[in-house]
Amino acid sequence: MSAVVERLKIRHRLPAARWPTREEAARARLFQPARIGPIVAEQRTWVPAMVPWRATEDGFVTEEVLAWYARFAEGRPGVLVVEATGIRDVASGPLLRIGDDRFLPGLRRLVETVREKSAGHTRLFIQAIDFVAVRRRPDTEKFLRRFLEVNSALRRRLTNLTHDAAWLEADEAAVRERLVSAERALLEAVLDARQLEALDYGYRERIWDTHLPHIRELPRVLPGLFAEAGRRAREAGFDGIELHYAHAYTMASFLSRLNTRDDGYGGPRAQRVRLPLEVLRAVRARVGGDYVVGIRYLGDDVVAGGSDVEDAAWFGARFAEAGVDYLSVSKGGRFEDAKQPRVGEAVYPYTGRSGYECMPTVLSDARGPFGRNVPLAARIRGAVRETGRDTPIVTSGGIGTFEQAETILERGDADFVGAARQSLADPDWFRKIRLGYGHLVRRCEFTNYCEGLDQQHKQVTCKLWDRVDVDAPEASLTRDGKRRLAPPSWTPPREVP
Repeated sequence: MSAVVERLKIRHRLPAARWPTREEAARARLFQPARIGPIVAEQRTWVPAMVPWRATEDGFVTEEVLAWYARFAEGRPGVLVVEATGIRDVASGPLLRIGDDRFLPGLRRLVETVREKSAGHTRLFIQAIDFVAVRRRPDTEKFLRRFLEVNSALRRRLTNLTHDAAWLEADEAAVRERLVSAERALLEAVLDARQLEALDYGYRERIWDTHLPHIRELPRVLPGLFAEAGRRAREAGFDGIELHYAHAYTMASFLSRLNTRDDGYGGPRAQRVRLPLEVLRAVRARVGGDYVVGIRYLGDDVVAGGSDVEDAAWFGARFAEAGVDYLSVSKGGRFEDAKQPRVGEAVYPYTGRSGYECMPTVLSDARGPFGRNVPLAARIRGAVRETGRDTPIVTSGGIGTFEQAETILERGDADFVGAARQSLADPDWFRKIRLGYGHLVRRCEFTNYCEGLDQQHKQVTCKLWDRVDVDAPEASLTRDGKRRLAPPSWTPPREVP
């Protein structure tokens, strides 16, 4: 992490913003309709998926979830994507789930809420995600006494280092006690790389851990799980489903160059894309050709040995050929370069260089954070267009002004412009611009206050509004009672038809 800090010392100011008149906005590309597979979005404005930590511990929609999406819907974006939603029916904390039919009533209420609050102007997708196990960083003594596997290889290393052959046959409890009392240097020499990582960062599975039966079976299990998620999304009333192939999670790991599986699902590009294509086809077969199926994936892993934009361009072309309805491009957010967590906390995949590139802030290098990830989308769009397909491409990352968004569309770098943090700062910002009130936009400062809350699994808010009018009768507060859960509603200063 020190190298990251060294390179990110320049504090950039927010770019100047010129807001269009209502008439100019009406002519702008940003507010023109665009097709996404079988449907049309009224505008090219897009709110990407954000996890707000408002579901129940067992994955059900709550009143707080409804209020969160209602607030974004009031801004009437062209597309709103619901947070990463688990496709398995397993415990995963206060994240939404879509792994069983019992979640459907809440998801239907969510769809109905967005339809009502957007007056039918916003298309609503839900993002479907799978992830493998990640455990909290353990206390050293607890790890050595309970979790460390005392195998023959470890015994041999301990024997060689201590010059004591007794450790080859010693009772397991005695081996553990010896390690509990050992100095750090001995632990580093006795534990293998994965064991040392589990000690220092917490246990984490990889999708190439094919010695684990449930990991080996992922290619046979996941297409069906994603397909059922698609079926439920359609039954709940969503306009489409977004397959989460990005960041630190299962499907992104299959696409990564780091994927060394030797069962036909790892190694060369054609094998790494095999399962993502099989999932896409399974979902399509389940939901039909008249339902939107999109993919969110990485334009660049931004970790040593990971995939780059040329891999992403090739993957994008294959997804387009397979009939995906849109591609939403992200960047980084991997575990491999994440900062070491404190004891009792889980490693967070947005704390290293790849995490910065996913959500660039005003503290940056000379290049700056604004629109930093757009070139990835442009390269992927070019590769898709070379196949003869017009699959729409969504870009995002450090976008917070009308001119930024409009220029991206004018250049043909993307077909939709996504803005997560700016939309969190002001859920009405697209609507304000369209109605000629751009000067009233509450501008994101890109300090990642929101991301810091997410890292701690606290309910996500924005520093620009979460301490404003907390005593107002309509204000719902966070569990600690100190912050608003949503910004005050906005009403246009004059009547709008």
